[in-house]
Amino acid sequence: MTRRFAGLAAVVGLCAGLPAGSARTVRAAAAAPGAGVAPRTPQAGPRRIVSIVPAVTEMLYAIGDGAAVVAVSSFDHYPPAVNALPRVGALVDPDVERILSLRPDLVIVYGTQSDLIAHLDRVHIPVFRYVDAGLADIPAAIEQLGVRVGLTDAGRREAASIRDGLDAVRRSVAGRPRPKTALIFGREPGSLRGMFASGGVGFMHDLLVTAGGADVFGDIARKSLQVTTELLLTRQPEVILEVYPADGWTPERIATERRVWQALPSLPAVRSNRVDILANDALVIPGPRVVEAARLMQTAIHGHIGNLESGIWNRYP
Repeated sequence: MTRRFAGLAAVVGLCAGLPAGSARTVRAAAAAPGAGVAPRTPQAGPRRIVSIVPAVTEMLYAIGDGAAVVAVSSFDHYPPAVNALPRVGALVDPDVERILSLRPDLVIVYGTQSDLIAHLDRVHIPVFRYVDAGLADIPAAIEQLGVRVGLTDAGRREAASIRDGLDAVRRSVAGRPRPKTALIFGREPGSLRGMFASGGVGFMHDLLVTAGGADVFGDIARKSLQVTTELLLTRQPEVILEVYPADGWTPERIATERRVWQALPSLPAVRSNRVDILANDALVIPGPRVVEAARLMQTAIHGHIGNLESGIWNRYP
């Protein structure tokens, strides 16, 4: 495993509830709405923000505070403007010296980064702690972030837009049959070993339910669980969705990895050709693009995309 892949794994592992180093991670690219600086409340917010959390970096740009961001994590790539910013490590390897050298007046951190938080507290640098729990926490976090950076109204508007978008997706699948769906977000390439799937709580589970699927592991109150082929055979999913960041995926690779599932012909999803690989960053970052993620997943569940000729695999190449 390369150093870059190992680091990426830790980030998605956190979002999915895995220990650091257990799963895959995030990369993104494309233009972001609301980039730049929006009007602030009378009390000016922080002007030099360091963000170690890609999802919150996206939130800052979405509410119009992109110009205040002076550094990002090793794995921030959305919006494209962040690619010109200094890198300060990530979840498992924050570069404290580099962070301090940038003289930030706010640092966005994961709530689990206790050592980094303690260090920043000692030198009196404020932090915004990001804790990923479920889908509803995304707009809530945007509202909290808006208040913290002095853009309360912008945060509320963005949060309301996300809630409205998710409600529209829910309405679009209301009353339709909910196929039993296994949501896989990690396995060994070329095999069905080392699989990780969504359990019955968390961002990925909530996204699946919003999109009109019935989580085949929804009775297991965990964000993620390691899955064997034997367990899948007992659960008999009618749809299998694998979700990954876009980086490194091509139509040829997707076709190759989909064929791996032919080793389990007794699964309903395999028999009916309902196995899809969705390689799209929006699906794995619990940030402002979550409405798009829900729409993509709804398309996969209720409008089968076969070999992904629709281009869903590389919407953000």
